[in-house]
Amino acid sequence: MQRRRVVTTALAAARNYRATAAVPNSVKITPPSPSPRKETLGKKLLSLVHPKRSAVVTIRQWKDQGHSVRKYELNRIICEWMRTQQDIKLLSGDYAVHLDLIAKLRGLSSAEQFFFDMPEHMRSEPTLSSLLHTYVQHRAYEKAEDLMEKMSECDYLNSPLPYNHMMTMYLENGKVENIPNLIQELKRSTTPDLVSYNLWLTACQSQNDIKTAENVFLEMKSAKIEPDWITYSILTNLYIKKELNDRAKSTLKEMEKRVSKKHRASYASLISLHTNLGDKKGVERVWKNMKSLYHKLNDAEYTCMIASLIKIGEIVSAEKLYDEWESISPTGDPRVSNLLFGDYIKKNQIEKAKTFLHRVVKKGIKPSYTTWELLTLGYLKSKEKDLVVNYFEKAICSVKKWEPNILLVREIYQLLEDQQDIKGAEKLLSVLRNAGYVTTEIYNLHLRTYAKAQKMPPIIEERMEKDSVMPDSETKELVKLTSKMCVSDVSSCL
Repeated sequence: MQRRRVVTTALAAARNYRATAAVPNSVKITPPSPSPRKETLGKKLLSLVHPKRSAVVTIRQWKDQGHSVRKYELNRIICEWMRTQQDIKLLSGDYAVHLDLIAKLRGLSSAEQFFFDMPEHMRSEPTLSSLLHTYVQHRAYEKAEDLMEKMSECDYLNSPLPYNHMMTMYLENGKVENIPNLIQELKRSTTPDLVSYNLWLTACQSQNDIKTAENVFLEMKSAKIEPDWITYSILTNLYIKKELNDRAKSTLKEMEKRVSKKHRASYASLISLHTNLGDKKGVERVWKNMKSLYHKLNDAEYTCMIASLIKIGEIVSAEKLYDEWESISPTGDPRVSNLLFGDYIKKNQIEKAKTFLHRVVKKGIKPSYTTWELLTLGYLKSKEKDLVVNYFEKAICSVKKWEPNILLVREIYQLLEDQQDIKGAEKLLSVLRNAGYVTTEIYNLHLRTYAKAQKMPPIIEERMEKDSVMPDSETKELVKLTSKMCVSDVSSCL
């Protein structure tokens, strides 16, 4: 009981500190007006008089009204219902499942609130592990490390699960170097399981460390833990990266022995591995097997196979498979069409790419950011500056928030500089300003274009000030250099 209080108190204190630190005492907070109660499927089901007889009807009616019904939401409603039943005794594990579902449906803050609101005797290892998992999933890395430390202090690390969550976190945030020490802590507290070893092997793969990976695999076998298809997939990937193809083929055979219909993701992994080994027959065999096992294949599986066929040079087969996907898939996912589109661009088949794009749009598939970026790259190769800037603008306008691709921006400015196109440079600056990305480097690239064209840019310092961009030493040199040149006539572009 005491250790539960320690963990809970520490977490609550941290949460309360953050809340109080953010709001000075002098600020008066007015509680928000109560909003109208929104009707939800949960409220409908939990208010039924005879739930066993009418739940199915209620769910069907809810769907008929145009609402979606998600499995996670139904599971959460079941958990809510169980908590209201006097004759059902809930365990800590039940609360852990409920916490996980709340995190998936309502987010991190709701999951934290649920944890602090649950009965104190339920705040034990299962619910703490679930909260830790939630922190990792929501990338609340500092909270995860703090919670792991508290769980260690209170002797709540008696299973490999929390350690597996932390290894997953370190793989995600790139702190792979923390994993060996974490493994040693795990061994001191309990015994690694299959997931622990697979995560450890994944860390080895990320560092191209074959020697450690093979030692981990031998340790795993010595511990009488049977490797699964994921284990052999990791090893095969590592061997292929290090061009040890004979070893890769051997582990791939072992992987194939362990795949089954219930492990659907394993087949896409097999296709990718056979592709990376250049094994066309293996790729086709696995695909044929998949089509015999599953009534309908999804977009991700078609994407995997089309990408594999392109990679091994079977473009005609890839095109035929795309035709098949297009005829049966209702999603219109541009990521599938972008595979062929990207291959045409890569091979400098711009006209074929444009014809294909016209077909895609006609079929109702909306081009994505990647589509327009690929066209931008295609025209960069052929040095058609006007089309480059035009399609780059389309790419940026296709997303709500642009994730800056500074390498691409540099390439575009380099083309404009080489062709002394100050009007194109002004248009590009305007596009970047509208995207909220104007920096000192951008202005320096802009000024270089003017310098190459032997022209003076108009009111450059005023524009930089308006854009809240500070000049550096290169900016000052370029401004000084271009100030001695002829004034450019780009007033229509400003």
